Amino acid sequence: MTNYIIRRILIMIPTLIGVSILVFSITRLTPGDPVRQIVGEDAPQQRVDEVRAELGLDQPIYIQYGYFLMDAAQGDLGNSLRTRQPVTYEILNRLPVTMTVATVAVFLAVIVGIPLGVIAAVRKHTFADSLATLFAVVGVSMPLFWFAIMSILIFSIWLGWFPVGGIAGPIYTWDGLRSYVLPCVTLSMIPIALIARLTRSSMLDVMDREFVTVARAKGIAERNVVIRHALKNAMLPVITFIGLQYGFLLGGAVVTETIFSLPGVGRLAITSINQRDYPMIQGVVLMIAFIFVVINLIVDIIYAWLDPRISYG
Repeated sequence: MTNYIIRRILIMIPTLIGVSILVFSITRLTPGDPVRQIVGEDAPQQRVDEVRAELGLDQPIYIQYGYFLMDAAQGDLGNSLRTRQPVTYEILNRLPVTMTVATVAVFLAVIVGIPLGVIAAVRKHTFADSLATLFAVVGVSMPLFWFAIMSILIFSIWLGWFPVGGIAGPIYTWDGLRSYVLPCVTLSMIPIALIARLTRSSMLDVMDREFVTVARAKGIAERNVVIRHALKNAMLPVITFIGLQYGFLLGGAVVTETIFSLPGVGRLAITSINQRDYPMIQGVVLMIAFIFVVINLIVDIIYAWLDPRISYG
C-alpha cells in the first residue's frame, strides 16, 4: 500500500503539469486582451505596450509558461492582474467557503442518498421504492440554477427563513449557518439523487449473491444481513462515486456561488474569466485539480480498506 501511495503521488506531478499546459494554452487562445482590461480601451498604445512588457505578456507563450511552471513549483502562482494580490492568497481566502459548501453538500448527499437507496432496494417494487425512484429522477432532471432560484423565491423572499445571498459568518454561528443552508441543499440535490440510484442498484446486485443467502440461512437478523453484509459490499462503487462527486462539486460550485453571491473560488473563477485574469484562472484550475487528485487517492485507500481482496502491489 505504501508503494502504491508513493506511485500515485508521483503520478500527480505529470497530471498537474498536463492540466497547467491545458489551462495556460486555453487562456491565451480565448478572445480578449487582459492588458486592455487593465488600462482601459481608450489608453494609448504606448501605455498598453508598457503594461504588457511589465506583466511579461510580450514574451513568447512557451517562455511565459516556463516562468509560470518554475514559480508554481515553488508554490508561487503569480499575482492577480486585477487586484495585484498573490493568487495563492486570494484563493486560500475564498477556498474555505467553497470547501464548506461542497463538504456539507456531500455530507447531506451521503446521509440522505444512501439510506434512500437501501430502503428502495430492500423494499423493491413497493410504494417506498417507487417514491425513492421518483425522487431520484426528479433530482437528476431538475436544473441546478432553477432549484436555486426557486429556493430563494420560496424560503428567502416569501417565507423569510434564510438570507437571499452572501455569507453572514462562519458556519458554526447561527447567522452563518442560515447563510449556508440554501446553497448546501441546492448543491446536494443532484448528488443525493445519483447516490440513491447507485446505492439501490448496487444493493440489488449484492442481495442476490450467495453470501447473503448463507447469512440468512444462519438465522442472522435481516437488519444485520442488510447492514453488515450487503451494505458493506454494495458500498464499494458508491464510495468511488462519492469521492468523484466531491471533486465535481468543488468545480461545479460556480453556479451555486454565483446565484447565492458566495465569496468562494467558483465565483472568483467567473470574475477572473470575465476580466481575463490569466494568473487567477490558472491558479483556480490548478488548485481544484490538485484537490481532485488527492481525493481520488483517498478514495482508493478507503476502497482497499473496505475490500481487502484488492491488491495495489
